[in-house]
Amino acid sequence: MNYLDIVLTLVFSVVMLMFMAYPAMKLSEIIEKRFDISESMHNILVIFLVVLLSLSVGIFLKYF
Repeated sequence: MNYLDIVLTLVFSVVMLMFMAYPAMKLSEIIEKRFDISESMHNILVIFLVVLLSLSVGIFLKYF
């Protein structure tokens, strides 16, 4: 893996950050219904899911 692959994956991921906000909010609501979590933990979970989903889509776009 060279640096160009990493840069392209991050570029694809940054573009997907905006589009992954809605699915991350819906996933965190589902998780919040199943497990009793606090509001601050809910916000952290949304941010974590946005980053995770956008990175996964960026990797998918680069390699498949």
